[in-house]
Amino acid sequence: MATGIRDKVAVIGMGCTRFGERWDVGAEELMVEAFEEGLADAGIEKKEIDAAWLGTCFDNISVGKSALPLSMTLRLPLIPVTRVENFCATGTEAFRGACYGVASGAYDICLALGVEKLKDTGYGGLPSFVGSDSGSLTWQWFPNITAPGSFAQLASAYAAKYRVKDQDLKRAMAHVSAKSHANGVLNPKAHLRKAVSEEQIMAAPIIAHPLGLFDCCGVSDGAACAIVTTPEIAKKMGKKDFVTVKGLQLALSSGEEMGYNDWDGEHFITTSECSRKVYQEAGITDPRREISMMEVHDCFSITELVTMEDLHISERGRGWRDVLDGVFDRDGEVPCQVDGGLKCFGHPIGASGLRMLYEMYLQLHGRAGERQIENPRLGLTHNLGGFPSMNVCSICVIGKYE
Repeated sequence: MATGIRDKVAVIGMGCTRFGERWDVGAEELMVEAFEEGLADAGIEKKEIDAAWLGTCFDNISVGKSALPLSMTLRLPLIPVTRVENFCATGTEAFRGACYGVASGAYDICLALGVEKLKDTGYGGLPSFVGSDSGSLTWQWFPNITAPGSFAQLASAYAAKYRVKDQDLKRAMAHVSAKSHANGVLNPKAHLRKAVSEEQIMAAPIIAHPLGLFDCCGVSDGAACAIVTTPEIAKKMGKKDFVTVKGLQLALSSGEEMGYNDWDGEHFITTSECSRKVYQEAGITDPRREISMMEVHDCFSITELVTMEDLHISERGRGWRDVLDGVFDRDGEVPCQVDGGLKCFGHPIGASGLRMLYEMYLQLHGRAGERQIENPRLGLTHNLGGFPSMNVCSICVIGKYE
């Protein structure tokens, strides 16, 4: 019977670039920037890495769709390197490959690195997925669809099902974004570092009702990485206070949401199921009490709000009330987006999942500076790629080794 990877993988080093409009560098320089920090943090030499995984979503790095950009840029010592892509869960997918590599016993030390150079594409938002290899799929499943429009429907469905007044939902979404902006101010690596009030957010131009300008995250350039091994090897290396993976799960839509069924379009089926599995793997029975902090996929403010219910932190239909009550504020019961989230830290697709883990890692080591949370025990990260009706969800829980 499968036992999962709880406490079988130790995270011994992490690195993350500053996110933003990095016009001064290319994807290669971003990879080096994140890797050098991660390598120094782990206290190892490059030659000790046995295998690596590269996560990148769009064709914005050299040498096509191969993994060569990572191995050549970092001058890795002729080791196995695999390139992965799984929509916005790409960074966590790279991390999953590295974790399973050491948990299986195949390798001693593995690297996961995610990178994206979205500001070079020329798009104001995410580039189109239409291409020679995906165009037919895109037009079959996503005719005339936009991300803001799709997630706006999520907001409308949520309001309709739980009979939430329009202004109440708008205020809750505004609180979500204002919180992230306040946290981003404290993060020197964040893309957006300016506080914005709830009133400013609610008065902003509408992008797709009820989502306004500040309810939508932007895109960024950036990279992040993690170096993992086993707890046994970490101990032999002299590491005493290290972080381990408690649970790591992935769930993809089966097509159920796009058929005629009981789904009302107001939540994510994948997240609800994925969180149940990751809690089981991590031995968590009361997530609201046991999870110390979270980084979730706030591509839109409504996504973060709904995710609180899919993660079984808030009761169904009450997530918006918990938001307004400050449950997810940095000084709240379960702090969320303490580094600014996608909304303000930024969203370079391939790096986002690893960026989330980077913040949880810093917090667990007490190295988060002004935004440090008191005595965190478990940190949760959540990625969501795609649309409410068809998506991929990845959730990871990390904590101190006990």
